[in-house]
Amino acid sequence: MSDAPRPGSPDVVWRHGVGSARRRRNGGEPPIQVHHYDEHTVILRQSKSLSYEAPFLYLLFGNERALLLDTGATAEPERFPLRATVDGLVEEWLRAHPREGYELVVAHSHGHGDHVAADPQFEGRAGTTVVPREAAAVREFFGLGAERPDDALPFDLGGRVLEVLWTPGHHEAAVTLYDPWTGVLLTGDTVLPGRLFAFDAEAFLASMDRLVDFAAARPVSHVLGCHVEMTRRPGRDYPIGADYQPRERGLSLGAGHLTAVRDAVAAAAGSPGVHRHPDFVLYLQPGEREFGRLLRRGRTHKALRKLLGR
Repeated sequence: MSDAPRPGSPDVVWRHGVGSARRRRNGGEPPIQVHHYDEHTVILRQSKSLSYEAPFLYLLFGNERALLLDTGATAEPERFPLRATVDGLVEEWLRAHPREGYELVVAHSHGHGDHVAADPQFEGRAGTTVVPREAAAVREFFGLGAERPDDALPFDLGGRVLEVLWTPGHHEAAVTLYDPWTGVLLTGDTVLPGRLFAFDAEAFLASMDRLVDFAAARPVSHVLGCHVEMTRRPGRDYPIGADYQPRERGLSLGAGHLTAVRDAVAAAAGSPGVHRHPDFVLYLQPGEREFGRLLRRGRTHKALRKLLGR
């Protein structure tokens, strides 16, 4: 593999939940949607029929090992067959690119529950390393020393060398991965078209400064996070808990959004609360009031859908 970015496409009509109670009772959507960005890169989305979070997961193939970034929000394999799906994708890739002793690394964009729930499905899988969710373990695995937090460190999949950055602020163990093969920047919950929870404002701003500088020195084709929560209407997000998003915004952001997020955090410094922007909603050090409003809106949305039989 070469380090030059290769064309691929994140453009796909993602399943976004089902609009009727009858369809939900009949099983709703398939549990996982699979999209091949290119022959060595796969994007998966967990169904909203299983979890309103509907997280995106990423599977990247190198010559010696594959990386699965995140394992979703549901643990049970009978409901969320992530291991079986990944095994099938690996077998398919190996049929086209035969080799012995192929490995799998299961890591996480960060340690929140909707990104690590299916980790146990990979326990005991041959040739597999599951990176623990805790910050110290993540630092040790990727070599991210606390003394040089601005450094982007290589992680070699075999001819496909990713760059890993330490980007806390949303979560203490958050990382961002850059893939020179595609030019894709995988930002987890730090940057996405939805609610950006900056629980540690100082660390979040420092991480965004780091990401803006990093992206300025590299070709970035797409910025891909782990959720879509925005509608197509600028500045409007779906209620929390929404399991049906028929007019959701696309997943992909651009490098310019990194600057927009960084500037939004800087401008809001000293003003904790909710700050709306066209492609994201910044929750800067949210407290009980912000979470209370968010949850009340979610409950109202759910009650209204139930009343209407949806």
